Amino acid sequence: MSDAPPSAVPPIDRKLLRPGMRIAVAVSGGADSVALLRRLMDVASEIGLVLSIVHVHHGIRGAEADSDAEFVASLAAVHGLMFRRHDVDTPATAQENRETLEEAARNLRYAWFHDLLEQREADAVATAHTLDDQAETVLHKLLRGAWTEGLGGIHPVIQCARGAILRPFLGARRSAIEAWLRQIGQVWRDDTTNTDTAFTRNRIRHELLTMLVGYNPQIHSQLANMATLARDEEYYWQDELARILPGLLLPGKPVRGGGRATSTHPDEATLAVEIERLPQSPAVRRRILRAAARQLGIALNFDQTERLMAMLAPGGSRRQQLTAELHAERSPRELRLLKKSRPNSPAAQPSD
Repeated sequence: MSDAPPSAVPPIDRKLLRPGMRIAVAVSGGADSVALLRRLMDVASEIGLVLSIVHVHHGIRGAEADSDAEFVASLAAVHGLMFRRHDVDTPATAQENRETLEEAARNLRYAWFHDLLEQREADAVATAHTLDDQAETVLHKLLRGAWTEGLGGIHPVIQCARGAILRPFLGARRSAIEAWLRQIGQVWRDDTTNTDTAFTRNRIRHELLTMLVGYNPQIHSQLANMATLARDEEYYWQDELARILPGLLLPGKPVRGGGRATSTHPDEATLAVEIERLPQSPAVRRRILRAAARQLGIALNFDQTERLMAMLAPGGSRRQQLTAELHAERSPRELRLLKKSRPNSPAAQPSD
């Protein structure tokens, strides 16, 4: 027998669980998802959960992926759980949609999860994202220039039209998960692509974060804490914008004699803000301007937002072309955002 001390049981967030909940556990066969399944099984009778297992075969790794699917199916059989398998062609989808393999795989997985919820096959789908995944996500978003909402990283809950996606393992470290699985004698499958540094996320995991640990051994926890703070900040701003935007955003353009004229063309739209009514705080102004653009279907980056901010200052420019579809105009009283879809853009195509 081993003299090693017993490993700590990886924590799950019980606040996400409720009695009678039917949870489809997304199990890839890797350590994280296998451990999540085992932990949910530990508390299922206590809380009153009804568990099943779902597995996506991405059509990427040939025989290795086939073996993963067989392993997960046998795991379900051993524990007497319903098993659902979903096969997709990730490479073909990635090529068709001009996505990376990572993007296509994720989109295909979540499309199926949403279908399961829509079809009422489960009340929730649980995925095994860990604290390590959270740290990697926050760092990845930071490198790509995310706003504070992006730094919120992986959310513990994604509410869907029906049901929810749950992440009960966000407080667990990957190293602790693997130690616990070894302690209880539970095997898992290793995905060899997780070491392939051709993928950006793997470079962040194996190279960048490893280097940052040398500066701060608690960097994973610090990044996860940042995500929590950013999410809470975003929740506050969502409530605040819902309160102030209706009184600030004006549709269309003013017309002589009062009132406003709005375009009836399906590919054109205009929103305006009265400059004198805007709060002076740069933080609030940025939020308002970005929210206005979002209502027109445009996501502004930092530079585009700063160009709008400059238009609000005395002596600012009167016109700015922000994107191919969006430009801004300033009058003595208003800053207007005008969207006109390009003829060949998806927004300009007639719907069936």
